[in-house]
Amino acid sequence: MASTTAIGNAELIRDFSLQALPDAFYDNPYPTYRALQAHDPLHRMPDGSLFLTRHSDLEAIYKDTTRFSSDKKVEFAPKYGVGSLLFEHHTTSLVFNDPPLHTRVRHLIAGALSPRAIAETEPRLIALVDRLLDDMQARGQVDLIEDFASAIPIEVIGNLLGVPHDERGPLRCWSLAILGALEPSLSPQMQSRGETAVAEFLDYLRRLVANRRARPGDAEHDVLTRLIAGETAGGERLSESELLQNCIFILNAGHETTTNLIGNGLELLLRFPEQKQRLIDEPALIRTAIEEFLRFESSNQLGNRGVAVDTEIGGIALPKGTLITLCIGAANRDPAQFAAPDQLDISRSPNRHLAFASGAHVCAGLNLARMEGRIAIGRFMARFPNFAAAGPAKRARRARFRGFTSLPVTLG
Repeated sequence: MASTTAIGNAELIRDFSLQALPDAFYDNPYPTYRALQAHDPLHRMPDGSLFLTRHSDLEAIYKDTTRFSSDKKVEFAPKYGVGSLLFEHHTTSLVFNDPPLHTRVRHLIAGALSPRAIAETEPRLIALVDRLLDDMQARGQVDLIEDFASAIPIEVIGNLLGVPHDERGPLRCWSLAILGALEPSLSPQMQSRGETAVAEFLDYLRRLVANRRARPGDAEHDVLTRLIAGETAGGERLSESELLQNCIFILNAGHETTTNLIGNGLELLLRFPEQKQRLIDEPALIRTAIEEFLRFESSNQLGNRGVAVDTEIGGIALPKGTLITLCIGAANRDPAQFAAPDQLDISRSPNRHLAFASGAHVCAGLNLARMEGRIAIGRFMARFPNFAAAGPAKRARRARFRGFTSLPVTLG
């Protein structure tokens, strides 16, 4: 007779599809990931695409840009409609492209995110975090997402792009709407919100770019000035659309994932009080703690590739055009790569997680995100070591991006 566990696993994965996820999946996808990993690591979904969960398979695909493409035009055409604003944005942004566009834009962005440039932003980030902590201390009970985690990357990316402080209000809502449209299951309402957000963001950026062309900033630190200057540099020319769409991408990429890193990390410390106490006793563990938060609750749970040439993986033939979902959240809990993968260990080393992807498409802003997480969580814990939950946390009902919409706490 089959065991209850085996029957349960079979039920979890038999009809697994990103287009029809049960509500419980959003709270805790990891039992499903584990069942797929153990019994069907190259899972064929009803639409014919593959869902991959093993760390080794993801790492191999990330590093092979010949067989596996990041270009999403074929995949996004039926989803958004060719000619829609969402289609134009998501097929022009850095992350969903292959060379030469990916190479040109990444080179320009990476120059403004060098280790030296990031280090020079640290004092300003510390001052921002301390101001937020002062404001929260005066209230005693706060929402760690609204009052803290989401406020930090908006300011950091706003500074990088040179967005005036009094014009940053709509940025978070635009970002949430545009990234929400990347969910595997897209409602008409989500698509409409995403289209409106792209339109409004483009209108704003056209004015911002015109002002920056007239009054350039310091290209060493101002990403927008660097992208504009790069338009006329040899071999680095960006079209107007490429420039505007990648400004949107920079804001979105730097906002949602870092908000989730900070929020997820603080929630994990509440969920694992022994690890919270370790961090209180050994503040120097903050660097490995950040890596463990990224592994354990990856801000970005899903990635995608298309098969560029007839090939195979894991013994399965993959004809050109096959769509693949790379499950980062599952790979980062793979027992073949991580000892006790479901245990939070803030001193874990080595920690070869894939939260920032790998290969040519490794996140260009990974060191900036790490610094934001380290300073935000480290300084929060130094100020409020006795913080505690003040009500139920509310998790965003998203499969691709894992985080919270609300995390109420008392500061102690």
